[in-house]
Amino acid sequence: MSTLEPDPRDGMVQVLDEEGGVVGDVPDLSDEEFVAMYRHMKLARHFDERAVSLQRQGRMGTYPPLSGQEGAQVGSAFALAEDDWLIPSYREHGAALVRGLPLRDTLLYWMGDERGSLIPEDANVFTPAVPIASQVPHATGMAWADKLKNGGETDKAFICYFGDGATSEGDFHEGLNFAGVFDTPTVFFCNNNQWAISVPRERQTASETLAQKAVAYGFEGVQVDGMDPLAVYKATTEALEKAKNPGEGELRPTLIEAVQYRFGAHTTADDPTVYREDEEVEEWKRKDPIPRLEKFLRNQGILDDDRVETIEESVREEVAEAIDAAESTVRPDPSTMFDHVFAEKTPEIQRQAEEFARLREEYGDEAFLEE
Repeated sequence: MSTLEPDPRDGMVQVLDEEGGVVGDVPDLSDEEFVAMYRHMKLARHFDERAVSLQRQGRMGTYPPLSGQEGAQVGSAFALAEDDWLIPSYREHGAALVRGLPLRDTLLYWMGDERGSLIPEDANVFTPAVPIASQVPHATGMAWADKLKNGGETDKAFICYFGDGATSEGDFHEGLNFAGVFDTPTVFFCNNNQWAISVPRERQTASETLAQKAVAYGFEGVQVDGMDPLAVYKATTEALEKAKNPGEGELRPTLIEAVQYRFGAHTTADDPTVYREDEEVEEWKRKDPIPRLEKFLRNQGILDDDRVETIEESVREEVAEAIDAAESTVRPDPSTMFDHVFAEKTPEIQRQAEEFARLREEYGDEAFLEE
């Protein structure tokens, strides 16, 4: 039976338990595909740790950590076909990495360099959305446009990521309602990491699950263990296939709620110790998706100590090279921040640019760096 068919209130889809034991149908992946998924998760985790360190050292601006969410990001991105599109929020560094976005570019983006927003043409990744839920209508519109251009048919799916806090925004409801009415090939992927900054999940909604919100818009919702990359891959694969080839009487969209946890802060400007207990964090860390997948792969004879060590060494090298590349990139002139707001400067943006130039000439750049 499809993982998308049960009532989302009936329990989460799961393939691996917390110890890496098999409790569901394992996806049909080759040994090398399993290892590639594991390596991407290790790469995302190490990149995340180094990025937080860079911010703490004053070498990068505010950064949103992803540790704990690698299983959901990498597992779902691995399910995408080459022509599918990924529409992220601001935390999907791991998912974008799978799709071919260089780590250097992610670093440049969070260093305040707009060149980090120049997505490679073959990556099929939309630019990050920092405003909460603003990307949801964009994803629906992209999917609808593709469907219209192809006479109502499509061979592409569009996956849109957002957090549990986004489900309280009007853009979320408008985007999903439109998707249901116009039957767009969209997979709405909710990273329910339990906290919208300091607002806990139970303060977002009285609904038993977030996945069941899909029922109001006429399409399917599924709740999946977001710390289980294989369960995420399985559910996302089925949702993407339905988006492109729905069965008789089925609507294309799906809402996936991936239940997970962010181990770190909302961003590096946040102090999570003021609103959550260490015991809660440690309880969720016992569900960590990386050792869970590693235990499974070791039990299958796919990983051993030597291979894990080789992967970890290559991951360290790749992240170090990305940091070197980002930090050796010549910094843009501050005036370029006005160049990328609109395709052409509006009168107001032009006025601001001229005022900024006047202040720089009058006071010098050092005046802007004084505390």
